[in-house]
Amino acid sequence: MFTPPRIVPKPVIIGFFIIGLLSSVAFRAIIVCQKYTPGWVRPLWYIGVIGYMLFFIYRYFISARRKRTIRESNVIEKIRTGENLDADDRAAALYLLNSVRASHEDWNYLAIFILSIVAIVLDLILPGK
Repeated sequence: MFTPPRIVPKPVIIGFFIIGLLSSVAFRAIIVCQKYTPGWVRPLWYIGVIGYMLFFIYRYFISARRKRTIRESNVIEKIRTGENLDADDRAAALYLLNSVRASHEDWNYLAIFILSIVAIVLDLILPGK
């Protein structure tokens, strides 16, 4: 019998969102710091790398949990064939849908995109040392 996992608590979701966002800011701040305060380049690089390591291992485990739920519940095939879903199947489907809905990954991707544009613009317009 399959028991779907529970969604990660909201503070954990928000915490990893912030880690991912701070890592993104750290990497993009390197562009400015290399021109004005080069001593901050290495610390920012480490903050960015370690933050991304934490954020992406967290995302890896979330993705693995979703895939395991799909595989073990066989919910896709049951929906495809129109088979009646039992309580566990419905719980698995609800976990998957709620997990996607609770995720802040879309905001993280958008922030990385916008911060990358800002970093490029700053690099092009700010004078070097």
